[in-house]
Amino acid sequence: MSQQMRAIVKEVANVFPTAIISGRCKEKLHEFVQLPELYYAGSHGLEIIGPATVSKHVDQSRASQAKENGLVLFQPAKDFTNVINKVFHILDQQTRSVPGARVEHNKFCVSVHFRCVKEKHWIGLARCVQRVVECFPNLRLTQGRKVLEIRPLIAWNKGKALDFLLKSLGLNDPNTVFPIYLGDDRSDEDAFKVLNRKKHGLGILVSAVAKETNAVCSLRDPSEVGELLKRLVMWKQKRLFKYL
Repeated sequence: MSQQMRAIVKEVANVFPTAIISGRCKEKLHEFVQLPELYYAGSHGLEIIGPATVSKHVDQSRASQAKENGLVLFQPAKDFTNVINKVFHILDQQTRSVPGARVEHNKFCVSVHFRCVKEKHWIGLARCVQRVVECFPNLRLTQGRKVLEIRPLIAWNKGKALDFLLKSLGLNDPNTVFPIYLGDDRSDEDAFKVLNRKKHGLGILVSAVAKETNAVCSLRDPSEVGELLKRLVMWKQKRLFKYL
């Protein structure tokens, strides 16, 4: 994350409850983002932590109760730690012969990146990963943007994480809250679906090309995302100034 984008997200978090939901583990999210004001949902929402201080923009009683019930460290897939470790080591060994392939351990998810793999090797790499996953019936294989991901076979994804955060923080009232979710990956479609099901909120796909999506709107790149976030902050500040 660039310093400019980090500053913008920090401003947003000062006036709105803000979360980052990612396929990467929460430790790597902290390392990339470096903002203690945020809620972090790592490993596609399989581990969720909140800021040390509850945001003034959320329901204080609900948020405090959620922290006691595990929001600070919410891990619905904690029993899968050993099997994920095993799969990581197997794939790390078996994919070394594929130039450009990179296996990443995201605590409750194993990611096999093929962004730097030549297209002629894609099918062979996918078959290798598929064979390994077939040996573990409690895991499932999904595909993101130039990445294959092995996750626990439980009903949990970015959409579930979004729903959990909204409910746990008392942000589920459509009369007072309008959730906005931005994403650029196939796994973000689960969150877009949640907003569509609620018939409330705005899902925004970030993509330079037109593609099929459950999002309602789209932005072309991170620079447009930054511009949207800045405008949201300006809108909120004007409203606060109005009531002073």
